[in-house]
Amino acid sequence: MHDRRFPASEAHRLDDPERLLWLPPAAVLGALAVRPGETIADVGAGTGYFSLPLAKAVGPEGKVYAVDAQAEMLSLLRQKLDAAAFAIVQLIPAEADQTGLPPSSCDLFFLANIWHEIEDQFAVLREAMRVLKKNGRIAILDWRPDVDPKHGPPLAHRVDPSRAIESLRSAGFEPVATANLGRYSWLVQGGKHP
Repeated sequence: MHDRRFPASEAHRLDDPERLLWLPPAAVLGALAVRPGETIADVGAGTGYFSLPLAKAVGPEGKVYAVDAQAEMLSLLRQKLDAAAFAIVQLIPAEADQTGLPPSSCDLFFLANIWHEIEDQFAVLREAMRVLKKNGRIAILDWRPDVDPKHGPPLAHRVDPSRAIESLRSAGFEPVATANLGRYSWLVQGGKHP
C-alpha cells in the first residue's frame, strides 16, 4: 500500500448519510447476488459500510470476514456490531494481499473502493484466488474516472475498469460482469473456476 490509502482520521466520511444516496449498499449487494449462508471476505472493510449489510444478507448461517489494515477502522466497526452481527462478522487486521484467511474458505472476495490504493494488485488477486472456494467469485468496486470527483480520490488516482478486467483475466479469473453503480462507482466481477 502507499500514500493513496484512505486515512483513518477521515473515517467519519465513510459513514456520511449522503453516501447512502450516491452508493446505496442494497444496489451493490443486488449486483453481487449475495446469498444466505455464504462466506464473504470484505477486504478494506473500513468502518463496515458494506460489512454490516453483507452480514444481514448472508444471515446466521453465513460469515463475513471484515479485513482492514487499519486498526482504527476495525475499532470503529467493532463499536457498531450488535450481538447478532458480532456472531457473523469477524474482524481481521491484515493487508489485502496477506489476509491470513484459510484457503478455499470464501464464496466472495469483495474489494470496495480500495483498488486504486493497491500497489501490487496481482498479489491481491493471488490472495483472492487462494482464499476463494471452487467457483468462488471476486468483485472489485471502485471510483469511476469519467465523473466529477466531488467524492472519492482525485481523478489521477482512479483506475479505469478495463484495467481491472485485464488484471482479473491475467490472474486466471473469468470476468463475468461489469457495471456502473451509484453515481461514482464501477463494479467488475470475476469467477474462479475449478
